[in-house]
Amino acid sequence: MEPVLFYDGECGLCARAVQWALKHDHRGELRFSPLQGDTYLARVSHDRPTSLDSLILADETGVFTHSSGVLRMMYHLGGIWRPLSVAGKVIPRGIRDAMYRYIAKRRIGWFGTADQCQIPSPQNRVRFLP
Repeated sequence: MEPVLFYDGECGLCARAVQWALKHDHRGELRFSPLQGDTYLARVSHDRPTSLDSLILADETGVFTHSSGVLRMMYHLGGIWRPLSVAGKVIPRGIRDAMYRYIAKRRIGWFGTADQCQIPSPQNRVRFLP
C-alpha cells in the first residue's frame, strides 16, 4: 500500500504541510488526500479517527495520527528527514501529542483556512487522491 497523507482540506496549516511534503518528497513516494474525501473513507476503515484535527499517515504498517503521523510522513520523505523522524521518537508520545494538539486547536486562528485550492503541477496531479 502506498503511503497516503490525509489532511484537513479546509485548514491553511494543513495545506502548507502538504506543499512542504511535496517539496521534500524527492522520490515521489507520498500520496495526498483530504480527510473529507472518499479515499479516506475507503482506506482507513478500522479505528478511523473522525476528528479533522490531525494529519493522518496510512501505509503498509498501519495508521499514524497526530505527532506519530508527522514522524511517519518524515520517515517516508527519506534523506535527512528519516533519521530526524527516528530521533523525534525520543520525546515521549504523550508530550509530542500534547504539543501537536496545542497547535491543532489553534491552527485556524493562527494560519487561517485554505481559501484557495492549490492546483498541483501536472507531474504532482497524480499524487492527489479524491
